[in-house]
Amino acid sequence: QVQLIESGGGSVQSGGSLRLSCVLSRYTYRTYCMAWFAEAPGKVRKGVASIESSGRTNYVDSVQGRFAISQDNAANTLYLQMNSLQPDDTATYFCAAAPHCAKANDVIYFFGGTVYWGQGTQVTVSS
Repeated sequence: QVQLIESGGGSVQSGGSLRLSCVLSRYTYRTYCMAWFAEAPGKVRKGVASIESSGRTNYVDSVQGRFAISQDNAANTLYLQMNSLQPDDTATYFCAAAPHCAKANDVIYFFGGTVYWGQGTQVTVSS
């Protein structure tokens, strides 16, 4: 069982920055794809950034150039640096892990096995 615990959410004004963290209960980077998903009120949860075990990253167009996903293997921690935040970025952000991931037609998705989710952390951006 993989447990994921997010932190780092909060409220910022438009143009501000936040860094989200996700601590994993055990070492998963070698065999898992890690990703951040965002769920805005009344909308479907969608992937915004992913990082494969090889280190390859993917971003959806709406966050490309503003968000950066990274991992610290020694600390078993996944990060999402969020810059130039906009009101449309307001959502609950979830850390997630699964055996494989990919991006097609600006959609990040998992496949190949069980998906593990964190409990989510709220990000609110005011104009």
